[in-house]
Amino acid sequence: MRRAAALVAALFLAGPAFGRCVTGDGDWITRACYDRPKSDDLYRHDILGRTPEWSRLVVTLGPKGRAVRTGAALAFPVARRRLYEDVAPRLADLDGDGRPEIIAVESDHRRGARLLALFLDGRSAATPFIGTPRRWLAPVGVADLDGDGQAEIAYVEAPHLGKVLKIALLDANAIRVVAEAPGLTNHRVGDDFIQGRIALCDGRPTVLTANAGWSRIIGTRLEDGRAVSRDLGPYAGPESFADVPGCE
Repeated sequence: MRRAAALVAALFLAGPAFGRCVTGDGDWITRACYDRPKSDDLYRHDILGRTPEWSRLVVTLGPKGRAVRTGAALAFPVARRRLYEDVAPRLADLDGDGRPEIIAVESDHRRGARLLALFLDGRSAATPFIGTPRRWLAPVGVADLDGDGQAEIAYVEAPHLGKVLKIALLDANAIRVVAEAPGLTNHRVGDDFIQGRIALCDGRPTVLTANAGWSRIIGTRLEDGRAVSRDLGPYAGPESFADVPGCE
């Protein structure tokens, strides 16, 4: 029961993020927000419609967080020629130390997007940049997908062109991809929100995305180190992900 409760909590923390802020547990983090819209004529991607790119991420600390870092808030500005290209940060404990990390999408003018994890103690970890300007990635969520006690991150790399679901985990100072499945997506060009989620389907954590043609909902599990996908039913709009047979 304890493991099931922890898993459900992880799924909740990794759920869809709308707007520019996400609420934390109140102990370590009360809120994490993208801040300072960045007017960047050199990049001009606009993949999220009218959602701006951001130049800073601000984390408001709870009492436990303030015991680790002095002050009520932390600011994570981007480097020159980079920006946060995302709808809102996400919070999840990636290393199992009881503290949430902040997960964001950071884009570079020359190398495109990468998935970035920021730690309360000032460290960071990331995937490699995709490698091409204006190539983006869309997070799905965070959960222990294979039951080994370590959380995995699910995201779709290039959801409009490449359409590859990737499952990754924190490995020292990097985020390392451990499995992938092609032909899946969770975002449409111009939408200011990201679709899909991680759910418990028949009692097992499952990554829910759409197929490449946006006609079916596909559930993907991490089994023996491989991403195994199956058709779970028709896709009929974003609300389809909330009511998938056998999933909660």
